[in-house]
Amino acid sequence: MIIDWLEKYSPVTQALIATLFTWFLTALGAAVVFFFKTINRKVLDGMLGFAAGIMIAASFWSLLAPAIEMAEDAGQTPWIPAVVGFLAGGLFLWIIDKILPHLHLGYKMSEAEGIKTSWQKSVLLVLAITLHNIPEGLAVGVAFGAVASGLPSVTIAGAVVLAIGIGIQNFPEGTAVSVPLRREGLSRFKSFWYGQLSGIVEPIAGVIGAVAVMSMTNFLPYALSFAAGAMIYVVVEELIPESQLNRNNDISTIGAMIGFALMMFLDVSLG
Repeated sequence: MIIDWLEKYSPVTQALIATLFTWFLTALGAAVVFFFKTINRKVLDGMLGFAAGIMIAASFWSLLAPAIEMAEDAGQTPWIPAVVGFLAGGLFLWIIDKILPHLHLGYKMSEAEGIKTSWQKSVLLVLAITLHNIPEGLAVGVAFGAVASGLPSVTIAGAVVLAIGIGIQNFPEGTAVSVPLRREGLSRFKSFWYGQLSGIVEPIAGVIGAVAVMSMTNFLPYALSFAAGAMIYVVVEELIPESQLNRNNDISTIGAMIGFALMMFLDVSLG
């Protein structure tokens, strides 16, 4: 029913609707701050691991696998677009990571990354989450834009499943921003505002991704792999280290396994 409704719109509009959904779930997660001032660190680490698991599964099942199949259908050497695009996505995030000022959860101000600035800790925390929402929005946008190619390896159902998976893991991300900000002394409303604001970049990145891939069909396998590489970079550089910072390794690992299994189930059964 959702797919039939979406098919009435252009791929760019579909990408916008899908990423507005993922942003909404970020805002919903951030709204937890209206009910709780703090969150148990074990719960938070499990949630971060869960988000990492979903992103890892989505990177393969929803992006890399279709990219490889698409390259094969086009008569290309299948591993070239996958490897080149994947590494380019990681390089892109590495460059952004070195430029954009941000601070990961659980780290001291002296450990802030990117260009040195006098910005407040709350702003740097929000920017850290915003940084890894860029590839998430991009991935959804690229998936919907790729559907316009008409190739059998990409379907609107697969793009919808990807958006659902990204949305699910955005809920704990919204909570992971707003609750620590409340603990830093911000009001409940400001904590919520900054939490949901971290996800607003997704609709922007989603529209850009959809428009970009629609104008360069021959590069679709590279674009899908690029989004996968950017997401994996975020998982390895940010989510996994943060989830194990307090030595709750088993909890975060179990969360990652559950997240991966859930996304794999959604993609294989529905996509």
